[in-house]
Amino acid sequence: MESKNVTTTVREFVLLGLTQNDKLQYFLYVIFFLIYVTTWLLNLTIIATVAMDQQLHTPMYFLLANLAVLDISDSSVNTPKLLSGLLSQHTVISFNECFLQVFFFHFMAGAMSFLLVGMTVDRYVAICEPLRYLAIMSWNTCTALVAAAWCGGFLHSITQTLFLLQLPFCGPNVLDNFYCDIPQIIKLACTDTRRAELQMVFNSGGILITLFVTLIVSYIVILLKIRTRITEGKRKALSTCGTQIIVVSLIFIPCIFTYAQPSKKYPGDKVASIVYTVVTPMLNPMIYTLRNTDMKKAIRRTLRKIFLSAGIQKPDQTVDAKT
Repeated sequence: MESKNVTTTVREFVLLGLTQNDKLQYFLYVIFFLIYVTTWLLNLTIIATVAMDQQLHTPMYFLLANLAVLDISDSSVNTPKLLSGLLSQHTVISFNECFLQVFFFHFMAGAMSFLLVGMTVDRYVAICEPLRYLAIMSWNTCTALVAAAWCGGFLHSITQTLFLLQLPFCGPNVLDNFYCDIPQIIKLACTDTRRAELQMVFNSGGILITLFVTLIVSYIVILLKIRTRITEGKRKALSTCGTQIIVVSLIFIPCIFTYAQPSKKYPGDKVASIVYTVVTPMLNPMIYTLRNTDMKKAIRRTLRKIFLSAGIQKPDQTVDAKT
């Protein structure tokens, strides 16, 4: 890449953030802070409920709990930096911290993408092979799917990060974003970046397109099976698949536009980044888990156990005890 005689002299990067408008910054801070807190509360509720409720110790909820863990982790990589940047004119991030942010973001986001495919496999087996579901989706199978998702995310991220570290950076050091990400970092390299851009397209862009097509085809097959085989709960199942397709599209389509054609910059790039780094970790529990009737009942049971263990009784229970 013609970088033999060029060394890295940059020790920190400047993040320009979302906007320089003070009033808009404070407004956005409140909005994204509420989204971040909601993301934590929703996903922690799911994790705690699945862990405490014996009736949810099934393959589907095991995968959903792992998705909740990834949602919290993914959101926590970039959102704190976004929030701190909205309270200042610009944010400075060290060279090492910047690359760590890139690594963990792509690690968690990659693992989440692979896990969504594993969850689709679970739903396909449940709908198309209901009598063999427990035999196929055993705990070994579920553990293997989760392990494969984490390993896939790690391999994707470490490959991308190590390739970036080979590039020399000698200035400028200003990133027009609220977090460190591959497309902006590549543009700051003091060398010919065509090879780096192609590597990103094949690694990030190629994986995203492949997984997105796989998910959409899987959902189409599931929808066709629902229409031909299932009569009870068909409308609800169709609605669930429809909303999940929307969420998957919100995750993958902005990412594909970002990583599959890196040399182009669009006015909505930052908006797209907000969608798949801040918003979707909050939407995932709402769409995949909290719309589930069994999960709602389990949350009530878990809250009831917590209240009882803390010595707190509901008002109606107190009245009944007195009468």
